[in-house]
Amino acid sequence: MIKFVNVSKDYEDSDTHALRKTSLTINDGEFVFIVGSSGAGKSTLLKLIMREQLPTSGDIIIDDQVINRLSRKEVPYLRRKMGMVYQDFRLIDKMNVFDNVAFAMRVIGASPSEIRKRVPFILKLVGLEHKIKVRPSQLSGGERQRVSLARAIVNKPKVVIADEPTANVDFDMSIGIIKLLKKINEDGTTVIVVTHDKDIVKEVGGRIIELDQGRVISDTGASQPEHSHNQNGDNADDSENSSELLNDAKKNNADKTEDNAEQKSENTYAVTQEKEELLDMDRYDRLISEITAEQTDKK
Repeated sequence: MIKFVNVSKDYEDSDTHALRKTSLTINDGEFVFIVGSSGAGKSTLLKLIMREQLPTSGDIIIDDQVINRLSRKEVPYLRRKMGMVYQDFRLIDKMNVFDNVAFAMRVIGASPSEIRKRVPFILKLVGLEHKIKVRPSQLSGGERQRVSLARAIVNKPKVVIADEPTANVDFDMSIGIIKLLKKINEDGTTVIVVTHDKDIVKEVGGRIIELDQGRVISDTGASQPEHSHNQNGDNADDSENSSELLNDAKKNNADKTEDNAEQKSENTYAVTQEKEELLDMDRYDRLISEITAEQTDKK
């Protein structure tokens, strides 16, 4: 479950209020569209979920953890629960399709046998088994988006977040990509799609959360409680439930910190392995950032 409790995000350098006391809940297994015009707060919402940024105030709870209170070393483990489909694909052109998808498994320590079995299965799922040795630059926009989707789901994440996944493809291909995301959702994965494409949203339907100037202005609310709900958390019952959940999450954070401390004191080898894995994930994040910067410079 993902829960925002009175979350605000301000950018002081530009005097921008990206989110304003936003409260919302996305339950496990939901398919949710996040819509809104440019500057509505969609990108900020995603960055907060991914823990790329911290809220100015309020709390964000994911799987009973207050993620804005996690230590830096705990963040990679949070992100392993998530698969990200980027608008600009962020594929590595010096690698073929197979290796782009396999790379996401290698950085978390998957064995070669697991990779050989899992990657072809996922590429077949997205209809690219015949492009396994092709490089991204040789693919169409729709095919590159499907490689990005394959990479996002290859590690069986609990949550898939798609940032404008239909921005660079035509309408028919957009429908195909959304249908793939729906199929993934039917297997129990929570799917969050950020889009400005109202035609796609109308065509597909489902739960729609609309942002405007940093506030939730509408929510079709497939998972909303039976009692009346105010998006800014003013409802007394909802406020009480949020407080109880927040207290439980804080306790869970404290318990996990204590458990981690005990484990580190008992098993030096495990700690060494943990640090190596974290370094691998950090290296992966840096590489993706460098590639994105190179692509931007070329444009």
